[in-house]
Amino acid sequence: MMSARSYLYVPGNAPEKLAKACGRGADVLIVDLEDAVPHAGKPAARAAVADWLAQGPSGPEIWVRVNPGPAGHADARAVIGPALTGLSVAKAESAAEIEVLASLLDDAEAIAGLASGTIALMPLLESGAAVFQARAIARAPRVTRLQLGEADLAADLGITPGPEGMELLWARSLVVAASAAAGIAPPVAPVSVEVRDLAAFRQSTEALARLGFVGRACVHPAQVPVAREVFTPSAEALDAARSLLARYEQALATGTAVCLDEAGRLVDEAVVRSARRVVGMAG
Repeated sequence: MMSARSYLYVPGNAPEKLAKACGRGADVLIVDLEDAVPHAGKPAARAAVADWLAQGPSGPEIWVRVNPGPAGHADARAVIGPALTGLSVAKAESAAEIEVLASLLDDAEAIAGLASGTIALMPLLESGAAVFQARAIARAPRVTRLQLGEADLAADLGITPGPEGMELLWARSLVVAASAAAGIAPPVAPVSVEVRDLAAFRQSTEALARLGFVGRACVHPAQVPVAREVFTPSAEALDAARSLLARYEQALATGTAVCLDEAGRLVDEAVVRSARRVVGMAG
């Protein structure tokens, strides 16, 4: 199966957008019960999303972004069911918080008749404290990948990011490294509010891909095709990766762990790991 390349946020209090969301071409939908929903409207949005999920929408993976703290626990209990892949945990600050939510899911899955461990977690790191806890959070139960919430993080740090957000490079790289250290999937690239200048969106997405992110969170359907294209290996890159892997397998069969690629460059296990990642992203 091809790796998820686009994660489209959909407001949980917008039934007309929910009705169309599965046809927007995104690999993953993140239905938002947090920032997109005003405080007074959260109970109604929670109920509406639960009803929508109960109808069994199909196509992309469906995640729900839940609120932090007790409100998020109520969100989780309401939306858990067979249509749900996982929960995006807003403003995650510590592994202890994730452990509490994971324990709650143990009980909720049993009540819903789901196998234990069905619902995954994707913590959203949105503060300096959260970023410095990234490795512990990445190792918490049920966590399959991380995501950065850069708008809140920039506000917390007093940073004014430029067009490519390089002022947050340190945090981006730290989260990529924490994910690798924990053995979970690479993090999802953060959102961009650039919905008209798609060339600029592409440029920033390509930069994030080079940093080690896989897939990008999108706030508008127009961003989805760009994210999908950037994170889909080209035919040339895929052919090169497969050729390299074949050469390496032939080398192993002769009793050596190194070989040369078609350009005469040395290939060892580290290079092979990158090639395997390309093939894995293509499916």
